[in-house]
Order: sequence, then structure tokens, then C-alpha cells
Amino acid sequence: MRKNVIKCLRSFLWVGAFTCCFYSAGAVSDTLLPTNNKGLTIKHTYFTLSYSGKDKQAEWVAYSLTPMSINGSQKRASKFMADPKITDAIGPSSYSKSGYDRGHLCPAADMKLNNVSMNETFYMSNMSPQAPSFNRGIWSKLEDKVRDWALQKNGVYVVTGPLLNKSCGVVSNSITVPCAYYKIVFKQTKSGVEAIAFMLPNAGSSLSLNQFVVSIDYLETLTGIDFFASLSDIEEAKFESRVLTNNWQFN
Repeated sequence: MRKNVIKCLRSFLWVGAFTCCFYSAGAVSDTLLPTNNKGLTIKHTYFTLSYSGKDKQAEWVAYSLTPMSINGSQKRASKFMADPKITDAIGPSSYSKSGYDRGHLCPAADMKLNNVSMNETFYMSNMSPQAPSFNRGIWSKLEDKVRDWALQKNGVYVVTGPLLNKSCGVVSNSITVPCAYYKIVFKQTKSGVEAIAFMLPNAGSSLSLNQFVVSIDYLETLTGIDFFASLSDIEEAKFESRVLTNNWQFN
């Protein structure tokens, strides 16, 4: 089944160093950040992103997801804002009448720690044009599951973003509409590294989440991004080439 899903997704795309502070609430250590393929690294307080000026959105967003940030008391913000760290940043009305949602890459529900963490998730640099049936359906379901894992494992590292190498249109004549999105969840344990990666078409789906699991190597081939560049080739090979779900509960 998984091979069939990946085959369909390929067709869809064609057409259209570890420390204890790793899991503290805040931006990810530089040693764990992915490389840039198309973007410029921008660091905010609680996440880091690589912003592609050509596509008017991040090619990746990386952050530590902790039980503290999930269980915080901060209420959801309602105001979208231009990113103050980006020159010529797009504004909150950029998706108006486009038919696409302003889809969060780092979800607001992941950043309930305080007012700063919540407001940062509403920067337009953290948004990407998502089909409503995708953003409010299978993508939201995956975000919920990642939070479950973060609670179970006492924190995880997340890298997420759009596949910008294949465009399925534009919004406001400048914002790329990605054909698909990816998400990588990573955890270091005493017994080694646990990692799982997903790739989902920018469309609604009734399939189960485990049908969208792919290898990190596969994502690196599609995106041109090295997600764990600071690790040795030997260390990366231990988990990037495999598709393993044993350590990740889907029920």
C-alpha cells in the first residue's frame, strides 16, 4: 500500500550534536539545523526557519516540541502578521480570496508556552498555502499525533515544510502553492535515535497516517536539503535510509 501511495504522490508532484537543552523550550541548536537549499536562515525565539524569498514562505521550520509548550495556558492568537525579520515580507491579506488556507508550518497548538511563542507562529513566514481539506484534515491529524508523541517521549525535535521544487500554482502572482508537505520527527534515546518522516500531498485524504511514512533519504532527494548535516555519514545512515514505525504508536 505504501508503495502505491508514494507512486501516486510522485505522479501528483510531477503534474502540478545532542545536548540536554535540545528539548528545552526554544529555538533549535545550530548544530541540529538543516542546510538551506533555497532560503535564508531566520531565527525566532521558539523556532528557526529557512525563508525562500522566491516562494514567499519557509522551505523548512525547525523547533523543539516539549510537553511544556504543548500544555501551556497561552490562548490561540488571532492576528496574522508580517515577519519583522524579513525585508519585503508578505502581509496577512496575501492569501485573500485565493481559496487556500494560511496553513501553519509550526502549529499554534505546539507553542502555547507564552505570548511570544504563540505570536511567532502567526508570522506569515510560518504560513504556506494549504488546501482547506488538507489543512483542516489529514495535516491537522498529523499535527495532533506529533503532539501525542512529544508527550509520550518527553519532547521531540520537528522539522517541517513544503516541497517547493514542484509548484502546483501561485497565490497573488508570487506565493508558490506547494504540491506536498513533509514532516520529520526525531528523538534521541539511550538506545539510539528514533526518527520518522512523512510526505503528504496538498489535498484532503482519508488514508491513515502510516500510509504516508517515507525515508528521510527520500525527502532529502526531493528537497535538496540535508536535514541532519552535523551528523557523520555513518550516524545518518543508521536512520535516514530506513522506514521504521515500530517506535511510533499510531493508535
